[in-house]
Amino acid sequence: MDPRDIRIEDYQYDLPADRIAAHPLPSRHDARLLIYRGGVVAEDIYRNAGLYVPAGSLMVFNDTRVLSARIPFRKPSGGAIEVFLLGPPADKPGGMSELLSSCGVAECVCMVGGASKWKAGQVLERTFGPGSGLRLTASLIGRSDDGYLIRFEWSPAERCFSELLALAGEIPLPPYLNRSAEVSDRSRYQTVYAREEGSVAAPTAGLHFTEEVFEALDHRGIGRAFVTLHVGAGTFRPVKSAQMSGHLMHEEYLDVSKDMIMRLRAHSGMVYAVGTTSLRTLESLYWMGRRLHADGVDTYETMPEVGQWEPYDMAAREDDAPTKEHALDALIRWMDWQGRDRVVTKTGLLIAPGYRFRIVDGLFTNFHQPSSTLLLLVAAMAGPGWRDIYDHALAQGYRFLSYGDGSLIHRCDHSVI
Repeated sequence: MDPRDIRIEDYQYDLPADRIAAHPLPSRHDARLLIYRGGVVAEDIYRNAGLYVPAGSLMVFNDTRVLSARIPFRKPSGGAIEVFLLGPPADKPGGMSELLSSCGVAECVCMVGGASKWKAGQVLERTFGPGSGLRLTASLIGRSDDGYLIRFEWSPAERCFSELLALAGEIPLPPYLNRSAEVSDRSRYQTVYAREEGSVAAPTAGLHFTEEVFEALDHRGIGRAFVTLHVGAGTFRPVKSAQMSGHLMHEEYLDVSKDMIMRLRAHSGMVYAVGTTSLRTLESLYWMGRRLHADGVDTYETMPEVGQWEPYDMAAREDDAPTKEHALDALIRWMDWQGRDRVVTKTGLLIAPGYRFRIVDGLFTNFHQPSSTLLLLVAAMAGPGWRDIYDHALAQGYRFLSYGDGSLIHRCDHSVI
């Protein structure tokens, strides 16, 4: 199957509004876990997740941290305008980390609620109460392909942009929750291991993991490793074209350490991704390494990005395809050549039925929206059985989307012992 020929209407299902979890459960690891392997469905809770992963496996988590990316402003006349931070402009190579460390001034691509009321040249100001000494302004300076280009300035200029966001912004809950952020969301819409700031949406599969779950994984000899992929608002972008050939996949920044790549290279057991973002990061590593292997490590001054369709075009040349180990070796050689200890680049990888996984053997993930690229990824992992998974979850009262329950899907093209 060529994923470009997929009709998105074939990945539709009815999701009643009352099945969308508006709030998380009191205890993270008490969320329900649907286990799918070889066409068979089983049930448990996340507290016992380690029982369904083979001993000696490696579980990979996304340690990104959600920014307080919604910034409310008011015009002098009193009208409300909300600025939603998406990320740095495309021509800024430093990515989210450089943007968040900016002092005094920063330019960002944003969505703007109430943009029609924001007149050209009008500067919006946000103050923080008497005695705070803080002042934040926003100026609309242009349009970009993804939204509006906004210039933020603040004083004291010694404070970095991440500090200003923490003070001025709100947690950006997904629109389908249909409610405003509450105080509790500042902690519950983060994983317990969140570390690297840069996302505007949570890697929600990881919301169910606790220290108690980690201790159980350790006891079974299941390893843990971390990558970083900053989740963009594009993760909620609907597929509007009838066929996937007409859909533009969103790009996201990934950041993976050399130590992590070397550990992955040396690992001989199975690999389980916690969340679709971890999975896309791991699989993107293979395609970057494959490009380096084919073209030569010294061909690229910067790490190549992964395009939406590139893996499918490259996969047509399977006669000279490198193994996972050879692809990761190429990445390591490139990092040695460049003297770098991290890979930082963007990926637009679309994983859909027809994709052959190169690194990942199984996936922990929540239940996703109908007709979404995330559901296509689940279908690539589960095969046609994705409908059995969703039919079962709907029939048995599972909670859906970001704050809902989740599943563990073992890859459909081989059995797990």
